[in-house]
Amino acid sequence: MFPNIQHLLNARHMRLRTLAAVLMGFLLVSLAVASGVHRPGATAAALSPVPTMSAPTRPDSFADLAKALSPTVVHVKVTKIRPVSDWQRPQMPEGPWGELYKRFFQELPRQPESRQQGTGSGVIFRADGYILTNYHVVDGADQVLVTLSNAQEYQAHVVGRDPKTDLAVLRIQAPEALPVAPLGDSDAVQVGDWVVAIGNPFGLDHTVTAGIVSAKGRVIGAGPYDDFMQTDASINPGNSGGPLLNMRGEVVGINTAIVPNGQGIGFAIPINTVKPLIPQLVSAGKVTRGYLGLNMQTLTPALTQTLKLPESRGALVSEVIPGGPAAKAGLQRGDVLVTFDGKQVESAHALATLVAATPVGKNVSVMILRDGSKQTVPLTVGHMPSDG
Repeated sequence: MFPNIQHLLNARHMRLRTLAAVLMGFLLVSLAVASGVHRPGATAAALSPVPTMSAPTRPDSFADLAKALSPTVVHVKVTKIRPVSDWQRPQMPEGPWGELYKRFFQELPRQPESRQQGTGSGVIFRADGYILTNYHVVDGADQVLVTLSNAQEYQAHVVGRDPKTDLAVLRIQAPEALPVAPLGDSDAVQVGDWVVAIGNPFGLDHTVTAGIVSAKGRVIGAGPYDDFMQTDASINPGNSGGPLLNMRGEVVGINTAIVPNGQGIGFAIPINTVKPLIPQLVSAGKVTRGYLGLNMQTLTPALTQTLKLPESRGALVSEVIPGGPAAKAGLQRGDVLVTFDGKQVESAHALATLVAATPVGKNVSVMILRDGSKQTVPLTVGHMPSDG
């Protein structure tokens, strides 16, 4: 009638052992997840935990940088003087009334010329008064005035122009050595790095804005050597020619262009594009570029497949200019340029930049693909005809 005590104890013992096993299994799984140790049946999250990143260092203030570099930034004011053409006189009637009308219009005062004002920015790169700015800031200017951060104003002379990269060099005669902005390394700049722009947007002297580098290598159709850095540091009309600075206070770009209908989209010429041109702009007033005498196109995946090429890198020769350096070297339509002077050719645009930066008269080796085989061709870089 009474239940078997031993049976009850055995059943209770079995339940306790089962509960203990469940708890132990749960504990082991928890430890495996916490330590990242592989266990059969573990979840993907437990197998490959996402590594945590250290919190990015955001500057507490840009005040020290702005204070140190603002004196190197100048306000460029330009004046363009244009003659005013005679207005169209009304048809004069015949007879005495015609003579009266004629004398009346001849005696009216006339404005001999019109003056158009413009504004921009610049950055001092040599203590003896040499300043970098944009070509479009001083293009067509009859008078250029430079105002320093201490409000001193000087007449400036345009010593060098390069429309193809939108660069110009100015010179002022100051009685003392001027503060100089160090030129940095734009190749070392990464997307996401903090940058500061200093300039004169809408004529507002020495405005400081900050942001990050949004992208590199942008081609926006501004010229044949587009390779812009994109930034969301606020850039507006009047910032043109001013510096884009890294957190060490080095110039990594020259602010040049904006998207008119966009916000937070500005473009700067990388300083590594600028530095090789400065000696020519200062000494010769212009830039002399290398020339191959080729028309090229970038390889697309479709072209790569049609031509049975191993990869979509290089520049396809679409035309060889008769009498040019490439024609003299024996290059042909349909050749694919793989390397130029030991450097990998990524695209037609990249090759044009490489060639332009090569000294005229330099002997280089060009590797090409022709009929499926690689060939090395010696070539002497020529002088780009449009450079004068």
